[in-house]
Amino acid sequence: MKYNLITILGPTAVGKTCLAAMLANKFDGEIISADSRQVYRGMDIGTGKDLSDYVVDGKNIPHHLIDVIDPAEEFNLFMFQQKFYKSFGDISQRGKIPFLVGGTGLYLHSVLKTYNLKAADFDERRFEQLNKLGDDELKEILVNLNPNLHNTTDLLLKERIIRAIMISEINGAMQPLDRVTINSLTIGVNMERDEVKKRITTRLKQRLQSGMIDEVKYLMDSGVTYERLQLFGLEYKFISLYLKGELNYNDMYQKLNSAIHSFAKRQMTWFRKMEKEGVQINWINGGDYNAAERIMSENYF
Repeated sequence: MKYNLITILGPTAVGKTCLAAMLANKFDGEIISADSRQVYRGMDIGTGKDLSDYVVDGKNIPHHLIDVIDPAEEFNLFMFQQKFYKSFGDISQRGKIPFLVGGTGLYLHSVLKTYNLKAADFDERRFEQLNKLGDDELKEILVNLNPNLHNTTDLLLKERIIRAIMISEINGAMQPLDRVTINSLTIGVNMERDEVKKRITTRLKQRLQSGMIDEVKYLMDSGVTYERLQLFGLEYKFISLYLKGELNYNDMYQKLNSAIHSFAKRQMTWFRKMEKEGVQINWINGGDYNAAERIMSENYF
């Protein structure tokens, strides 16, 4: 089967979006974001939602799944899949190439390995029942329900553990989708570890200077709860701790910087695991446009 999707993945701060926009401009494509936080309106600086990345030679590259929901609302894997397939079908029907671009491993994996999910009806009584249990009991329930647990971040926060249990109870095992066959040509963007670390630190300093703290303060002032910000992790977690006076500025910066480095490392672990499961990733060094264009020219067309 001919490829019907281009996927561009990689850890944070390696230039995936700029590269994808240039390729989409060259090959008449549109971008579908695979970023679990860029779906939220008003979460711009902290998620790296730089819309100027989508402008190439004065032309705005169409993009999907960005700014589709308010931060107070829930967005999950099922909703991502629904929106992905809708965008994928629309782009394909118009004769353009869909580009799936991002670094959220679970979202990428769900498309490339064709998970079949049903809408989870989050019963409040069941939630309260599970909420009375301890973390260790919940983890045991989840692992028993889903021994091949892909998203280890579901084991980090109690609310995520509970929601993962409820999804598993309702859906059962994930089965392949039969309505759409995805055959992706997948390009991985990576750099030397030290270079990624340097770029993460430089970018964090720039974001802090560009109003990222004000962005988090605005979200809090707008009614996004402290607990909700904790769930978003990274920038929103540590800056909200700083704004509440639980961390001083220097500790906030150091802990956040370290957390983003760890996050990038976990992303690469995800991608290596996907390769072991049969996902072929054509790795390039950084946002090497010529290398990516060559891969597309030789394989997609």
